[in-house]
Amino acid sequence: MIGDKLKTKLADLPKEPGVYFHKDKAGDIIYIGKAANLRNRVRQYFQASRYRDPKTDALVEEIADVDWITVESEIDALFLEAEQVRRYLPRYNILLRDDKSSSYVRIDYDSPHPTVTFTRRPLDDSAQYYGPYFNTQAVRRALKYLRKAFPYSTHTQNIPKRACLLYHLGLCPGLEENKTSLQDYRNNLKKLIKYLKGERSQLVRQAEKDMAAYAKAGQYEEAAAARNQLFALKGLSKQIIFSDREFMDISKDKGLAGLAELLGLPKIPRRIEGYDISHMQGTDTVASMVVFSNGIPDKTAYRKFKMRIPGNDDFAHMNEAITRRLSEKNRKAWGLPDVFLIDGGKGQLSAAIKARDEAGCNHIPMIGLAKREEEIVIHRDLSALTLDREVVMASNALLTQDDQFIRVLLPKQSHVVKLLQRVRDESHRFAVSYHSVLKGKRQTSSMLDEVPTIGPATRKKLLKEFGSMRGIMQARTEELDKLLGEKKATILRQYLRAYKQSAR
Repeated sequence: MIGDKLKTKLADLPKEPGVYFHKDKAGDIIYIGKAANLRNRVRQYFQASRYRDPKTDALVEEIADVDWITVESEIDALFLEAEQVRRYLPRYNILLRDDKSSSYVRIDYDSPHPTVTFTRRPLDDSAQYYGPYFNTQAVRRALKYLRKAFPYSTHTQNIPKRACLLYHLGLCPGLEENKTSLQDYRNNLKKLIKYLKGERSQLVRQAEKDMAAYAKAGQYEEAAAARNQLFALKGLSKQIIFSDREFMDISKDKGLAGLAELLGLPKIPRRIEGYDISHMQGTDTVASMVVFSNGIPDKTAYRKFKMRIPGNDDFAHMNEAITRRLSEKNRKAWGLPDVFLIDGGKGQLSAAIKARDEAGCNHIPMIGLAKREEEIVIHRDLSALTLDREVVMASNALLTQDDQFIRVLLPKQSHVVKLLQRVRDESHRFAVSYHSVLKGKRQTSSMLDEVPTIGPATRKKLLKEFGSMRGIMQARTEELDKLLGEKKATILRQYLRAYKQSAR
């Protein structure tokens, strides 16, 4: 039985493409989907004559409310859906798709021959990954259309000696014959990455400016290229990607808008930086810095810090991380965020605030997110923000305070909490990932130090070739012989055998 509130919402649904959010009676988001036509797609859930499988029937029974975000094209909806699912982790997105593997777009931007490919399993390598996307066919189709605006290479192994057919079709940069310089190609990939992050309108404006500038300077070939890119970008809104089978305006992101309202910020925060510390009993201590631009992770802006202060002291390490982040050099290179998010409670936040103030950046809001109850921790020195108490009370939040701190416990389904959790979890993942890399290198180096004839240069060569101690141990005999020579390889294998036996 559809309630009156839901009936009203269904009557107001637009016919534009976008992302929709199904909610239960408690207000929790239970499913997120995309649509070429929001009105048609969302109403299909409630058509009595329409066949539904048992899982979808269970979903429909729980739907008490629906919200949506409209976008300019199906491609925008496709990429926006992926980020919203990662932020909210709705349970029915898992139940309804547990028989499908998600896919990622992989861009190895720093490679001598950068490529754009698809993968099911992201690796901790130097490449950039975007996703997960649940409709692999739709993503492949979307990248096919985007390739007309941003030509890219897919030659991962057998790189041709001559420009391929796709170059002559305008879909490949032609690096093989230097038809495009590596720098120009990477600049083009930057634009593709911006599109994946939802910055379509900025790219259209930039293409218009480039076209006018080239024409004015008499560079007519470049002007034509900018014109073609502009036409391709504008034409994306007409492309059918997934139809009814089942860009983002930042002001429509309820998490960002809610955070600005809660903290009394003058504008919606476009750049949020999250920080976390990771170590193992005080060794290999690292700090992570993750960046969310317009509510979406900007992995190219992530940074990591290997701590110089020894021991197990999260407060001191957090202070060091913020101090180094706010050095004059890094401020000039990276800019400044609109909000700092510290993973931790009073202690970590106090240490971070001290570093921020000493750097003369006390105008930047800094908050903490305590793990235990997911409380937002705010220092009572509100020089950088003004907590809007009316908003706090209207959101059914629990407010507690002492001489130094205010703690805000928002409802678990709050858009603000979901956004901050997403930033915090990503900073934790990135910190743990870097810590594991350092730990593995240290263990590998200490073992290889014991092997005669294996010096620093050879250790570096082994790690570069095989990636880790595990990779070295799994290397074939002929691979080690080719890299080190038969004599050195024989000695190394003897030590590896002894190492394997002692590890059992």
